[in-house]
Amino acid sequence: MRHVIAILLQNEAGALTRVTGLISARGYNIESLSVAPTDDSTVSRVTLVTMGSDAVISQINAQLLKLVDVVAVDDMTSGDHFARELLLIKLQIDAQHLESAGASVARAGGKVLSANPSSYIVELVGTELEIGEFIALISESGKIIEVVRSGVLGIARSHPRLHMAK
Repeated sequence: MRHVIAILLQNEAGALTRVTGLISARGYNIESLSVAPTDDSTVSRVTLVTMGSDAVISQINAQLLKLVDVVAVDDMTSGDHFARELLLIKLQIDAQHLESAGASVARAGGKVLSANPSSYIVELVGTELEIGEFIALISESGKIIEVVRSGVLGIARSHPRLHMAK
């Protein structure tokens, strides 16, 4: 099963390496990894996506909590949450397909950052499924030159599930 794991991690040299090392040492692949500062400058939020049974992920989460740099861990998959990713895609589009490409972007809720036919750049935020479907759709309008995806970001729908102890 696919798991979205959120981690609050102290901003210390090597902290992220210890987290990723713990996961890879158990033979699991990290499908996506996103790290960014939080409102507390001493802590970063890591969103990690991996595959594994509930029991194995629970064990990994318990091991993560034993790492000195880890402040909190939450398997977001076990609760109601939003998960989104950012796509930046660059295409080469023939002039006759510009209008249909723009219509596809608008229907998907995206934004055209550059309408230059030789470097047509689109920004889109959505679920992994929506992003994948959009890439397949927009590729019909032109040749894909470059695809950049942020990886999954997740947040609990209701009460904060991941927080620092006070």
